[in-house]
Amino acid sequence: MVVDVSDQNFDNEVIKSTLPVLVDLWAPWCSPCRMVAPVIEKLAEKYNGKVKFCRVNVDDNSQTPTKYGVMSIPTLMFFKDGKAVDTVIGAVPEQALQSKIDALL
Repeated sequence: MVVDVSDQNFDNEVIKSTLPVLVDLWAPWCSPCRMVAPVIEKLAEKYNGKVKFCRVNVDDNSQTPTKYGVMSIPTLMFFKDGKAVDTVIGAVPEQALQSKIDALL
């Protein structure tokens, strides 16, 4: 399951998470974002209970992308112990994301 996160609950959902977190920063009008979404959903099922998957709509929540210097979407950020530890920009293959996730664990 992928959790929708806002600027207001970002700290609670991501920074304070006891699990590693993948955050998908996206927008509804973004074609590459729509290409990545099913891959994220699939990985969320595969890593259920091991990694938390969240997404932030950058159109509705501008503080989070600004705070982390996000310039283009999709941007996938990996958090561990409340810190951003890795970032992937653009639509990437499932295997590339899987190896990044495995590195978090």
